[in-house]
Amino acid sequence: MLALAISMAGCGFAGPHAAPPSRADQVMALLPTDVLLIGEQHDAPDHQRLQRQAVQALAERHQLAALVMEMADAGRSTDGLPRQASPGQVQQALAWQDNAWPWERYAPVVMAAVQAGVPVLGGNLPRPAMRDAMRDSRWDAHLPGDALRRQYQALRDGHCGLLPESQIPGMARIQIARDASMARVAAAAQQPGRVVVLVAGSGHVVRSLGIPTHWPKAFRSKVVVAQAGQPPTAGQDMADLVIATPALPPEDHCAALQRSTAQPSDDVAAPRPAPGPAAAP
Repeated sequence: MLALAISMAGCGFAGPHAAPPSRADQVMALLPTDVLLIGEQHDAPDHQRLQRQAVQALAERHQLAALVMEMADAGRSTDGLPRQASPGQVQQALAWQDNAWPWERYAPVVMAAVQAGVPVLGGNLPRPAMRDAMRDSRWDAHLPGDALRRQYQALRDGHCGLLPESQIPGMARIQIARDASMARVAAAAQQPGRVVVLVAGSGHVVRSLGIPTHWPKAFRSKVVVAQAGQPPTAGQDMADLVIATPALPPEDHCAALQRSTAQPSDDVAAPRPAPGPAAAP
């Protein structure tokens, strides 16, 4: 009963005056693992703060192998940069797209890894490859039928019902191919006795639908999902730990998404990161 365990987190600490475990402590309690996936809501500062805390905690223990980010393309890396590298040098190395992923949100976690002497690796599928994935029906066979239908529904919900039904299969192929790319990068970055941290939208880290489906069952991974303003409930097929964070100010994310999709674009294969819970995938 994962949901019960999460909702009671901090209630089993010893002594009436002992402090409950911090969010970072709850995450560290999941170790050992080879890859730690942290799923976020992209506009939730508490989620980016949790990522930084996890990276710093692992770095202090000399257990951080690498940081893999959905927000940069596979093939981009800070490997070779000195610990004293400037934010500008890091952005250049990662070919960071600030218009899609505001740097100020992710600079703390990225720079924490760089300053610890740990490489930051892009994990996302490059845009040209997304076009190929959209047309490649072989991706349809990766997930079992029920899981694929759930992926389709997640895309409908995540885009507020604005996607034409004819685009759903192609968008699902892109999603699955992006997950495969991040899985490959994380697996290649493994080091004995250390942990690869992978940061992505919550839809990418779901155990039964996302990145973990691209690893063998024996592969050691732990999944953390952060949820803003929602009851911390999940099944074992979703995550090992769900962390509830305070609700964000009310915002009509679907209206924002509708405005963004109304803008003309020739790049149909590059799904925009939605501003909030409507586009966790």
